[in-house]
Amino acid sequence: MDILALSWCGIIAFGVIMYVILGGFDLGIGMMSIFFKDERERDLLVSAILPVWDGNQTWLVFGGAALYGAFPVAFSAILPLMYIPILMMVVALLFRGVSFEFRLKAIKTKRFWEICIFLGSLFATIAQGLILGTFVQGFNLSANAGAVDQWFNPFGIACAIALIFGYVLLGANFLIIKTAGKLQEKSYAVSGKIQYFILVGFVMVSVWSPFLDHAIMERWFNPGNMLYLAILPMVTMLLLITHWVAIKKKYEYVPFWSAIGMFLMCYLGFIISSYPYIVPRQITYMAAAADKSSLLFMLVGVCGMLPPLLYYTYYSYKIFRGKVVQIGY
Repeated sequence: MDILALSWCGIIAFGVIMYVILGGFDLGIGMMSIFFKDERERDLLVSAILPVWDGNQTWLVFGGAALYGAFPVAFSAILPLMYIPILMMVVALLFRGVSFEFRLKAIKTKRFWEICIFLGSLFATIAQGLILGTFVQGFNLSANAGAVDQWFNPFGIACAIALIFGYVLLGANFLIIKTAGKLQEKSYAVSGKIQYFILVGFVMVSVWSPFLDHAIMERWFNPGNMLYLAILPMVTMLLLITHWVAIKKKYEYVPFWSAIGMFLMCYLGFIISSYPYIVPRQITYMAAAADKSSLLFMLVGVCGMLPPLLYYTYYSYKIFRGKVVQIGY
């Protein structure tokens, strides 16, 4: 059962990071779009993500369903505390999806639906940042603990702001790959400025999070662990330097992949800080896991479902690869 439960932790972690990377850049582009005054540029921004944005949300559904099935105790503990940010995220994503469809047909109200795309992207990102901040801090499941205070606090707000900049960085780097000419130059400029905010965010979270919980402090600053764990911030800084050089040299693909690398390093750091808890500092993944027969039954199902999902994701990006262009621009 330990191997089965750990396998499901890996499956859920994989689904979450797939959504963060794929859904992150399209949310970032959605937040960027409102600041482009030229309608032709906004058309290109939307065209860059229109073929893939809905498929990206599949990974969010996959991760949530896997958590519900594999770790029902964790799901039932987390959901009541996180109702408001989760509901805000779901409504924002639905609102955003509707806005994409209406924008395609709108004439007089086109700008209105573009504002809705921006707001849906922004509030979905804020909600995800608040949820992330709660997971980093850890939960309090005692009867006297307030639900709102656990996600709406200075650290949660800081994580939400940092995630906004992170998603915009991914979005700008994706546009570098998908666009050319003036719009690509603007994307380089946005990415070049945002990378400094990302550096500040890395430093802030790295310094702040160990003081939130003694267990995090003990794990990261234990002399026996420091030598190995120091690799993560070193690799992160190396990726940030690589990103800076790539923007200066006007490389197209390196900024996007280096940004993904930075997200992966942060995600790995979070996993190291929270292991073996699936509800940080409260419930371990073993205590929250469903029974062995349920985990095994679902594992057979996911082994049949995951390969088509991965291939669909790969094929959708392959078939819509290349630059988005507009005649006369």
